[in-house]
Amino acid sequence: MSDFPHARFRERLARREPLFGVVVSLPSPELAEMLAAAGFDWLFIDMEHGLLDFAAVQRLIQAVAGACPCIVRVPNNEAILVAKALDTGAAGIVVPHVNDVAQARAAVQAARYPPVGARSIGAARAQGYGERLADAIAHDNERVLVVAQAEHVDAVAAIDEIVAVPGVDAIFIGPFDLSASMGKPGEIHAPEVQRAIATVTSACAAASVPCGIFATDGPSARRAGAAGLSLVCIGTDTLMISSAAKRLLGDARAAGVGGNA
Repeated sequence: MSDFPHARFRERLARREPLFGVVVSLPSPELAEMLAAAGFDWLFIDMEHGLLDFAAVQRLIQAVAGACPCIVRVPNNEAILVAKALDTGAAGIVVPHVNDVAQARAAVQAARYPPVGARSIGAARAQGYGERLADAIAHDNERVLVVAQAEHVDAVAAIDEIVAVPGVDAIFIGPFDLSASMGKPGEIHAPEVQRAIATVTSACAAASVPCGIFATDGPSARRAGAAGLSLVCIGTDTLMISSAAKRLLGDARAAGVGGNA
């Protein structure tokens, strides 16, 4: 597996190293290239909420040229969407709203070639457009990551069973949807939401399954990494650009110069 470009990333994940990523939702290869050059450990390519189709996803992955692993969050657990995401050359997938064992097993089945799973065999970019098809069939079941997203109170209730599903490589906590499912939308720091998050992280630790989370800023990401979480996603590309633009303009107008009439 050492010849696979992202083998080291998978090894670091297995060691539970803090791996800092960022949500990419805009179809801009140049932006993906800049984020990878900035030093992020991975990119969270978001097809669930982002403005991305599969052609855009592939362009983003091509832009980073294997230098930065891209994990694609598919819109849902449909097998065809999982297969198409992996065919772009993604290092893995994040499947949203995995609330029970059946959904976790379905995600694994969709991402693994037979006889382990039921992934359709094609000759796309991930298979070298056919040139590396035999190698992909032989080795991609061990290479690609399957990350189940726990973002509902039902997932918390079933987390011990979900982490025990063979082929689930990591769990990713979505605190905002989790808070909404608990009747506290957006209140991610509410005590009951934090207890639910702790339930998930504890189950992952007990099962030796890496766990990740979405963090809203650098300090919270640092705390997550210090607490033993590995796949830590820091904010979004859109928020990063918006915040930087406002900060830059604010600095320029700090002396009271300029502004809209």
